[in-house]
Amino acid sequence: MTTPDVERTLLEGTVRAIGGAYRKRELSIRESVSWFLSRIDTFNQKGPALNAVKDVSSHALEDARALDEELAAGRDRGPLHGIPILIKDNIFIANEYTTTAGVTALKEFVPTTTATLVRRLSDAGAIILGKTKLTEFADYVSDVMPAEFSGAGGVVRNPHGISYGRGQGSSVGSAAAVAAGFAPLAIGGETQNSIQTPSSYSSVVGFKASVGMISRVGIMPLVPSQDAPGPIARTVEDAAIVFAAIGGADPRDAVSIQMQMQCDNGRGRGLESLAHVRIGVPRIAMADREQFASVMPQFEEALSSLSRAGAQIVDPCDLPSAEQVQDVRSCVFRTEFKAALNAFPGDYNAPCCIASLAALMRSNEAHPRHRPYGHSLLIAAQETKGLADPQYLADRARDIALSRTGGIDAALYAGNADVLIAPMGAAAKCTGKAGVPTLASPVGLDESGVPFGITLYTALGRDNLLLAVGKLVERAIGKRQLPKL
Repeated sequence: MTTPDVERTLLEGTVRAIGGAYRKRELSIRESVSWFLSRIDTFNQKGPALNAVKDVSSHALEDARALDEELAAGRDRGPLHGIPILIKDNIFIANEYTTTAGVTALKEFVPTTTATLVRRLSDAGAIILGKTKLTEFADYVSDVMPAEFSGAGGVVRNPHGISYGRGQGSSVGSAAAVAAGFAPLAIGGETQNSIQTPSSYSSVVGFKASVGMISRVGIMPLVPSQDAPGPIARTVEDAAIVFAAIGGADPRDAVSIQMQMQCDNGRGRGLESLAHVRIGVPRIAMADREQFASVMPQFEEALSSLSRAGAQIVDPCDLPSAEQVQDVRSCVFRTEFKAALNAFPGDYNAPCCIASLAALMRSNEAHPRHRPYGHSLLIAAQETKGLADPQYLADRARDIALSRTGGIDAALYAGNADVLIAPMGAAAKCTGKAGVPTLASPVGLDESGVPFGITLYTALGRDNLLLAVGKLVERAIGKRQLPKL
């Protein structure tokens, strides 16, 4: 039986705190898993009915017992040993769960392969507790569909009592689940905004790695040049622990091999004080962004607090291309989506109803009640001309030039900055196109009582530097808000 102190550890504690309770024999892994399963049962479909979790594991308690026995026998797999984690439902787990990506046409799809990152989590001793819901097709179905909706899963509710709304990113189930205490960790995924913004609005930490730093094998693709999974957690350190476990090259993901040769793993080591950190503030990137006007007082306060904590604030530290990045219209999303979806069935033995984008659209049209918001984005994707189209090639090159080389990289260089900072998801369009690492961290509430957070980002491959800086920033101004359930 868990004590009040142990229950508080399970509800609020870090990975190391929960693991410490295991190793001190204050709590068994089986008791921990049972507690989280009970909490899901209490709040997921009952009470506030958050509807964040799609499936729970039928053998989680059995897995927990085996890991308890390992620990008792002196086999400790590391900090994730016995830690429950939830997985976004566009990530494959073989022969156990359906993987729907929120799409009605995939409600019966059971993959025969397991994603590399899931295998690595299991090898590290994490317990796969179940799967979380997401915005249908990672929010690429309709330009009016709210982020919390999917045809296969219904509506995910933010445990803080607010709507996720349109364009707030697709990893809503993972963010809501961690915020609600359904698990201390979850895996999300981001193409553009899908980890950082749901995390900010849920008052949890969200880390999107550089594209390729974590294998995408066994993950349903959206825009391969931008797709990147990452952890959603209670603290930056917890996110870093997961990243260390699941990152690294995968021979089946060519980009991951390339990134391991390009990444700068040494940056951030030994960083112990914000006094050695330069944080750039790209003001132009935030100009005329009405949706962020209400949080600017909190953002300015956060900058002041970081300065008092010793950080060197470079303000402004503008992206030369900032205005162009905000205004540009690119065919990259819709072109890559069509190409990836058309290749998907052959890669993963998906059902015939999703044998192509055209087949998916026919399935949608046959079941209109499952798509109340239409499928305007699918229509736009179907009209594209393929990856060899000169317009696609030009748009992709322009995206990189504006967002990365002439954008983030240029700003970091000009300001001699280590990282850049933005309120909430203000930089999401730029960071998504650039493929760079991003870290969302909670900083309390805005003037309306809504969770507020900042997003840090930096150059491609400097993931460990970002996490190191993020830990210091969290220590200085981090303030997670627990929902009132």
